[in-house]
Amino acid sequence: MEGTAKERRSAIETLSIDASIRQARAETAGRRSVAQRALGSLLTSAGSPNRFIHDQKGATSTIGAVVRGEGQPPTGDAAVNQAYDNLGHTYAFYWDAFNRDSIDGAGMALHGMVHFGTKYNNAFWDGQEMVFGDGDGVLFHSFTASLDVVGHELTHGVTQFEANLVYSGQSGALNESISDVFGSMVKQYALGQTTAKADWLIGPDCVGDKLKPALRSMKAPGTANAFDDQPADMDHYVKTTEDHGGVHTNSGIPNLAFATTAIELGRHSWDKAGPIWYAALRDPRIRPNSGFRSFANATIRQAGILYGATSKEAVACRHGWEKVKVL
Repeated sequence: MEGTAKERRSAIETLSIDASIRQARAETAGRRSVAQRALGSLLTSAGSPNRFIHDQKGATSTIGAVVRGEGQPPTGDAAVNQAYDNLGHTYAFYWDAFNRDSIDGAGMALHGMVHFGTKYNNAFWDGQEMVFGDGDGVLFHSFTASLDVVGHELTHGVTQFEANLVYSGQSGALNESISDVFGSMVKQYALGQTTAKADWLIGPDCVGDKLKPALRSMKAPGTANAFDDQPADMDHYVKTTEDHGGVHTNSGIPNLAFATTAIELGRHSWDKAGPIWYAALRDPRIRPNSGFRSFANATIRQAGILYGATSKEAVACRHGWEKVKVL
């Protein structure tokens, strides 16, 4: 399938349209005081999410009414129920896998804003809440249906509170990759999939016919759809001024490094590879402007701390990064 130039531009714009909003609001939210961040933990006990789903009814500049709160029964709106469930799945993954209490690690309430805009072709974390469009029915369907996309966007919040990676160039592509990595693990965890059974696709449940089968492939960058131009190694790194320096394009490189590592280690991605990537994200040597090589070294360093410098886990990390020619 080949897309028209107009469709290609629309697809690319869809990936980046909210990046500036996300970055600006993330910087503001990232400066919240410890007391403010801890407020969420007073509302629910650790290990339990605190979800609020708002119906925007097309509004983009005001906050819609809460139509489902924590513990309340399903409504007659599929988007509301999907958002509620998928926020819960993401919370459960971070709590069960890493003992992380919500996005900020301090019990932050999870707000989901559904029916944002008119046929809005995106979903994003704006630094404080999740925003979901309904899609135009051509490029995208409702984003609330895609668990890995929800996990991806909420992980932008986790990154915001940890490494706070600058959303530009290599650090921005690393930011996007970390969201793909953990978004994919959220889906795999909810489905109980092994690394061998996982599809390693991002967004298959929200793309329309023009973007099938998915937005991105972590295991085979550049093959997800007719518009997919992701490189699979540093020899093909894309230098561009579009999309904040190609953050969605070049994220395929570290994505493949993780998929390679996780598949080599086997069983579940969250058993060994996930803890290594999570520890690397929290590594004090990772700075807001860190690139691929710095993060690669952090994963190998953390694998050594967790499992031993000569362990199969550390070796697998190195293999992953060598495959994509970062090391």
